[in-house]
Amino acid sequence: MVIIGSGFGGLFAAQALRKAPVDVTIIAKTGYHLFQPLLYQVATGILSEGEIAPATREILRKQANALVLLGEVTDIDLAGRTVTSSVLGRTTLHPYDELIVAAGAGQSYFGNDRFAEFAPGMKSIDDALELRGRIFGAFELAELAEDQAEIDRLLTFVVVGAGPTGVEMAGQIAELARRTLRRDFRRIDPTTARVVLLDAAPYVLPSFGEKLGGRARRQLNQTGVEVQLGAMVTDVDADGIEIKEADGQVRRINAATKIWAAGVQASPLARLLGEQSGAEVDRAGRVAVLPDLSLPGHPEVQVVGDMMSLDKLPGVAQVAIQGGRYAADQIKRRIAGKAPREPFKYSDKGSMATISRFHAVVDLGKLKFEGFIAWLMWLALHLFYIVGFKSRITTVLHWLVSFMGRGRSQRVATQQQVYGRLALEHLGPDFEASKTGGPKTSPVDEDITGRESA
Repeated sequence: MVIIGSGFGGLFAAQALRKAPVDVTIIAKTGYHLFQPLLYQVATGILSEGEIAPATREILRKQANALVLLGEVTDIDLAGRTVTSSVLGRTTLHPYDELIVAAGAGQSYFGNDRFAEFAPGMKSIDDALELRGRIFGAFELAELAEDQAEIDRLLTFVVVGAGPTGVEMAGQIAELARRTLRRDFRRIDPTTARVVLLDAAPYVLPSFGEKLGGRARRQLNQTGVEVQLGAMVTDVDADGIEIKEADGQVRRINAATKIWAAGVQASPLARLLGEQSGAEVDRAGRVAVLPDLSLPGHPEVQVVGDMMSLDKLPGVAQVAIQGGRYAADQIKRRIAGKAPREPFKYSDKGSMATISRFHAVVDLGKLKFEGFIAWLMWLALHLFYIVGFKSRITTVLHWLVSFMGRGRSQRVATQQQVYGRLALEHLGPDFEASKTGGPKTSPVDEDITGRESA
């Protein structure tokens, strides 16, 4: 069987099949399992990328029936039961008997993809490292600037999107400026940095409800974050961002660093699956699945996580984890000749988000609260889901440095981090050709992979 993606859905599905009589091939465009909820801590210098992204091979090294392959899936043939992947010009064909598609989602700019050049999202390690370079670099450039208007532009940080990612990111930038960096510069005062959180919604953390969102907003204000709601972004450029108010007025914020944390778009594979199976695809690019997470007419194909559309389930880690385990169990039942399970039912374990040091909000359905206890719960839960003993130990140590003291363990920022993405985008297809000498398809790889994944 083949699993596409090494995120929460794909990894937990693979682990659930460790004792099943199947050969599992995991195909992912990265060689690591990304703990996405902590990306903002990589971007703000608290954690290193290795602590939230352990190698998939290392995680599954003791699982003898699991083969991990690097590659971006470019095609899925439901009729022929094959998956096509490519990496640096090398194309490989993978036959399958069972398929779990868990390719996740990327950042959505709501049709304004040009914004990405000036406002990186928060969906990958590359995004987080680029933002780290931009954030810390802004303070360095402000120390060099002579003009006050330029200093103000460099020390203005705008976060678009007041969901959990945006709230956590804005809160950490504010703490970085007011606690960590306040004594590190001589010509500028980092505590005067302006951190703006924008959203078109009427309140912060919409999924948490108006009451809890209101509490989060008050805490953000106390931390030093300007919360501006009912504000729709109409344009982004190198020097700032334009906003349209609810009354139609357009205004501009001059800011060197813009961060996009609003909206997600499912992997293009979801639309591909929809076209071949006849399943509907929603505006966010998610494909509608049957109650057992399979595609219409294709019980051997199950879609989990951010790619699937079912009962308006949210795009959160727990949905992917539970969906991956459910899909794996369905496969084991089919192999054993057992009747299929009841339709997938998501068990909502609640939501939480950190606002600032020692302060978080938690939504457990009827039970909603905030403060220090909520923050401890957030720490414990995230520590539990970080993969690997070593990662847990180093994460705790770095949290102690950052939360109990004033330091940040990961403040290294390079020009490569800031400009590498743009350079690769400008190279386009020429990048692959420069590394491989041109496109290459290997019949040997196809044969080997076919035997391993059937």
